[in-house]
Amino acid sequence: MSAITDEIRASASEMYHGDEICQEKSKWLLTEMGLPNGLLPLKDIEECGYVKETGFVWLKQKKKCEHKFVKINRPVQYATEVTAYVEPNRIKKLTGVKTKELLLWVTLSDISVDDPPTGKITFKTPTGLFRTFPVEAFQLEEEPPKVEAAVKEEVKVGAAAVEVKEV
Repeated sequence: MSAITDEIRASASEMYHGDEICQEKSKWLLTEMGLPNGLLPLKDIEECGYVKETGFVWLKQKKKCEHKFVKINRPVQYATEVTAYVEPNRIKKLTGVKTKELLLWVTLSDISVDDPPTGKITFKTPTGLFRTFPVEAFQLEEEPPKVEAAVKEEVKVGAAAVEVKEV
């Protein structure tokens, strides 16, 4: 049974459908909350929403997925429905996220970034166990703007037109 009820959807400040917009909005919200934007690398997101009054967030994807954070060599599983309460520098009451520790999959319930910033992010389980990693392991690299390439091409065309006029 889904944790996202019609009542929650009705109280949502923001709700989106479709992978592209949900990817953009989830990364934006993580950044706004002072968290690394690559923390939730979900695939094929169908729906996402945010209740600003309570900080409740949900993301629904077509099927569960697994992602390996290469910089820390850790696999993480994301269920079809991921929910949490977000606040500055922290995600609490997280559901739908597990990480592999030795041979066991362990549920994560809390994620926090140190304030003032120390470059560390801490992941906690419901049992109180925790691990700390570098924040940059979960930060996505910024893609270079595609506009610059178009502008350079336009400049080349413009320069060629100038050369033709002078001949």
